[in-house]
Amino acid sequence: MKNLVVTGSSGLIGSEIVSFFASQGTRVNGIDNNMRADFFGEKGDTRWNQKRLEETYDNFSHNEIDIRNRSAISDFIKVVKPTAIIHTAAQPSHDLAASRPFDDFDVNAVGTLNLLEAAKQTNPEIIFVYMSTNKVYGDGPNEIKLKELEKRWEYDDINYKNGIDENFKIDRCKHSIFGASKVAADIMVQEYGRYFNMATCCLRGGCLTGPNHSGVELHGFLSYLIKCNIEEKKYNIYGYKGKQVRDNIHAYDVVTFISEFIKKPRIAEVYNLGGGRENSISILEAFDLVEDITSKKMIYEYKENNREGDHICYISDLTKMKSHYHNWDISKNMETIFKEIAESWKRKLNKK
Repeated sequence: MKNLVVTGSSGLIGSEIVSFFASQGTRVNGIDNNMRADFFGEKGDTRWNQKRLEETYDNFSHNEIDIRNRSAISDFIKVVKPTAIIHTAAQPSHDLAASRPFDDFDVNAVGTLNLLEAAKQTNPEIIFVYMSTNKVYGDGPNEIKLKELEKRWEYDDINYKNGIDENFKIDRCKHSIFGASKVAADIMVQEYGRYFNMATCCLRGGCLTGPNHSGVELHGFLSYLIKCNIEEKKYNIYGYKGKQVRDNIHAYDVVTFISEFIKKPRIAEVYNLGGGRENSISILEAFDLVEDITSKKMIYEYKENNREGDHICYISDLTKMKSHYHNWDISKNMETIFKEIAESWKRKLNKK
């Protein structure tokens, strides 16, 4: 592949994509306007990552474009004429979306439509990969029968022994405003695939993580938790006894799947992209693991009310992904992920 466009190129997944493809000699055109700083303040700023990429890769270019700007996106795609667009830019927070619904929808839904239409008008053969979210399922997963274990909730239904697959319902549930805007984009990506016969896929990510994550309380579960531990700051647990479970996938494993999809693209596909059962962990279990790694006790406060639309237990069923792409699998386990994130935070904090 000679030419690639990556939106949200300074973020966790976007920067990992840039590094992966640029190191292979691909020309990578990044789009990022540092909206995380606007959404989350100084702690969400990703300029450090942008600078790192610009200094590391001669075949990477940063482009300060707002994906809400329809004409700018259209002009850019027509000039670049990429082989593929990997769309990772988003407003990612449940809580923030409720207070800024127009910004949330304009970035997540309208921005995605702008990119899809620009791709179609430029060349319908452009491969389009969209980083969706498991929040398209809303709080529907909470209807699955659960059992309470010592430190986690677990599925008590044999149909979900491998986790939640792509046939799970997306309606008749509470999504959060963020979840609703991502549903709109998700469906539109599928529709451009089916209606215009474009190679598109929606990657319904669970907890995407890694050492380049600028985790904050409103977004970035593991990154923020580990940062709190290292800095010996209080971490807030919101409901469910701290036993809520997520499956976590390293950004590198996300990118290797995207690479496999681009090699053998399909029309209007949907995949639940997560760490699967082996990389699932509860908050309480995460406390134990980070304490083992850093030898620091976790400081936390429990708050009874859970976040609106939050999942009690979510584990991605990776069966479909692995059946379509036999060369792909999870390569980074939970201990590796925790150690990488911890070392990254230590380096960043020591520079201050």
